[in-house]
Amino acid sequence: MSNKEPGYVYILTNPSFREDWVKIGKSSRPVDVRSKELDNTAVPLPFEIFATMKTTKYNEVEELVHKTIDRLTDLRIRQNREFFNVAPQLALDIFRDIATTIDDAEVILYQDNKPVVKNECKESQKREVKRPRFKFSMCDIKIGEEITFIPKGISVKVASDDSIEYEGRIYKLSPFVGTFMPEEQRNTSGAYQGAKYFSYDGKVLDEIRKEKESHCYKA
Repeated sequence: MSNKEPGYVYILTNPSFREDWVKIGKSSRPVDVRSKELDNTAVPLPFEIFATMKTTKYNEVEELVHKTIDRLTDLRIRQNREFFNVAPQLALDIFRDIATTIDDAEVILYQDNKPVVKNECKESQKREVKRPRFKFSMCDIKIGEEITFIPKGISVKVASDDSIEYEGRIYKLSPFVGTFMPEEQRNTSGAYQGAKYFSYDGKVLDEIRKEKESHCYKA
């Protein structure tokens, strides 16, 4: 049964943690996130808000986020209910996927514990501040063109707007990185932002995307 008043599910990071550790919890009021979670004597440094999702279904959403991460792999730290060994961006992607199925969900990114608000280019995007999943069309890269997997210098072919072909197999970017990343460069979570590990004409895909988005916001 859903609550009538909206609440918040949040992703918290902490400077004293490794970069791929997060705390995912819920709160009936945004002030609780600051007062209770950001001032926790159990950790040396205060928590920082990475993102929140505002919805009346915050109880269900928190449980669903936890279950989703648990299905990916055993990422809970010492089976603690709210701490996960997962990159904040991956947790945010899960937030966004869930938000698309809930009418009243609003995902908000934070910087320095303050909401990041940008004027989106398209009216349809104004409902929430979100960064959609990477697609090659965001960088004006066409199907059939080649990009380079930076850690190994491997050339792969763009197979669709969000997949690549290598040795006759089709991969999404992030799983490809997880499969072919050299052992010494792997992170503990096995979660990677694919666009940060490929280049096109010598420029990292994520940087090309950021340039395109900055032009969009200025327009």
